Amino acid sequence: MREHREVAGLTTVELRAEPRTMMLLPRRQSVRLMIGLGAIVISAGPVSAEDHSTQGRLLVANKGSRNLSVVDVAKGSEIAVIAEDGITGHEVIASPDGRLAYVPIFGNSGVGRPGTDGQLIRVIDLTQEKIVGTVDFGRGMRPHCPLIHPRTGELYVTTEIENSVSIIDPKTLTVVGSIPTGQPQSHMLAISHDGRRGYTANVEPGTVSVLDLEKRALLKTIQAAVRVQRVSISPDDRWVVTADQTKLRLVVIDTRSNEVAGSIPLPGLGYGTAFTSNGRWLLVALPSLRKVGFVDWGKRQVVATVDVPKAPQNILIQPGHARAFVSCDSSAQVAVIDLASRVVEKLIPVGPGADGLAWAASGKR
Repeated sequence: MREHREVAGLTTVELRAEPRTMMLLPRRQSVRLMIGLGAIVISAGPVSAEDHSTQGRLLVANKGSRNLSVVDVAKGSEIAVIAEDGITGHEVIASPDGRLAYVPIFGNSGVGRPGTDGQLIRVIDLTQEKIVGTVDFGRGMRPHCPLIHPRTGELYVTTEIENSVSIIDPKTLTVVGSIPTGQPQSHMLAISHDGRRGYTANVEPGTVSVLDLEKRALLKTIQAAVRVQRVSISPDDRWVVTADQTKLRLVVIDTRSNEVAGSIPLPGLGYGTAFTSNGRWLLVALPSLRKVGFVDWGKRQVVATVDVPKAPQNILIQPGHARAFVSCDSSAQVAVIDLASRVVEKLIPVGPGADGLAWAASGKR
């Protein structure tokens, strides 16, 4: 059950260890939630084999055990643990067909800290459950955040030591281009849904670099804070958000002007963020509070929080935005949050240092 409390103007949702009351539906029925302006409509319908909200697998990059967890969310358990053969992967992305996973080997330290300098990206076949290819940069680059370009299908990855984003042809596993970020510690990357722009969060400089992905050029550097972490972009490509690491706030950037447009107060330091696909909500990890905040995007304020295990890091919204997955670094768990009820449905054990998350389509192994 849930208990709601008002704390400093926020509605806090606390979880108890009692079973939830479930609404019984006829067999092979599902509940679909559509959030509109001022209305919530719940409809029941048959579950089809193509329902992407129930198909697919969750991928988790485990820094502590240097492997990749493949998770069946419905079962709430790992169905495979695949060694990455490197020190160590922090992030992961899946190929559009869900067959392959790409795990950059960053190194054994945090961003900007002394340690090893990774130079590889491992390509893992999720059916064979093994490494089937490697991108080798030939020198230490600390590759970190991988994304698939929405139009070209190319693999983009931040390469911190070169202050750049590298572009890789996934068919040949060769580097085919590079875009300068103009800043050190370009740690995370967001790509606009039209594929035209990229945005990197540059940690210690506290900046966001705006990249023209078509011209492969740096457009602008935006000063967001003294230090930042993570970056996400709204579904309409209008807003970019990064978490200030010196103040309790999220910094909001207007992509039309490429200027800071304001900030959103937080009850604790923020970290990873993710928009729901309708743009109504922004979820933010609050590691020191062991919570995930729900930001009402229209109001630009946190209106609820959900308790999760220690050190929430990354947030991934499941396709169809029925659930959010939250990797909890110090807890070796992933919290699965139902977005409609704001309840943690389950906690899934994974590897130590659980960090990067990705969704692999299809679900058939």
